[in-house]
Amino acid sequence: MKSFFLFLLLLVQLSLTGQVKVISWNIENLGKSKSNETIDFIAQTTRDYDIIAIQEVVAGYGGAQAVARLADALNRKGSKWDYSISNPTSSSAYKTERYAFLWKTSRVKLIGTPWLEKKYHLEIDREPYYATFEFDKKQFTLVNFHAITKSRQPETEIKHFKFLPNLYPTLNLVFLGDFNCPQSHSVFGPLKKLGYKSALQNQKTSLKRKCQNNTCLASEFDNIFYNSNRISFLDTGVIHFYNKFNSLEEARKVSDHIPIWMSFKVL
Repeated sequence: MKSFFLFLLLLVQLSLTGQVKVISWNIENLGKSKSNETIDFIAQTTRDYDIIAIQEVVAGYGGAQAVARLADALNRKGSKWDYSISNPTSSSAYKTERYAFLWKTSRVKLIGTPWLEKKYHLEIDREPYYATFEFDKKQFTLVNFHAITKSRQPETEIKHFKFLPNLYPTLNLVFLGDFNCPQSHSVFGPLKKLGYKSALQNQKTSLKRKCQNNTCLASEFDNIFYNSNRISFLDTGVIHFYNKFNSLEEARKVSDHIPIWMSFKVL
């Protein structure tokens, strides 16, 4: 019996070696206001993934330090992590922020230096943050994004994404983050015509103020879009972290969004 379980464990380990697991999370106001307990909770929630993409890192004092605190917490949980933080986004008309990536150095390798989008930084308030990673000798580029709020029409920003695959023809772009817009919106049509698919469908990802009739999620805002011609989709899901708290009010001290994830192979 013991040898059988060891065999099953080996099969699981072998199945995981050929795939990358990416998690994306809009962590509301990730900065000095997050307690060490909250940072440790975030680390515990994300520790089993290879790359973490974060939106809404505070641009001012405390934001970069919070990411460093998170990396330190992750490093105490059994794996070596590295991280990269963007400069503040260039928006002057809206809320400027930073983005962050954290990754397990034993699983993926960062290629080059991450960068904020240059060409469309005037059209997009919080321009996306790119990072190219190598896994199993194949590369992919994560495009980390936080759109303007629904009331300000995020589709006016997202419409520019259809140009990005041609702007970076050598890169295997994977768009992820908080789009403040459901994947069913027509603005994603041009990307879908290029072969892009959304990891999630009909999945709400933002938290209500209060649960109503056992429904705690409000809107379909967060997603991952991958090129199905260059990425082999394996699995996806969300983490209902709020279930670990006594109330949504308490959970929202961590974030007003739940994390989303996708596992895949690079073709």
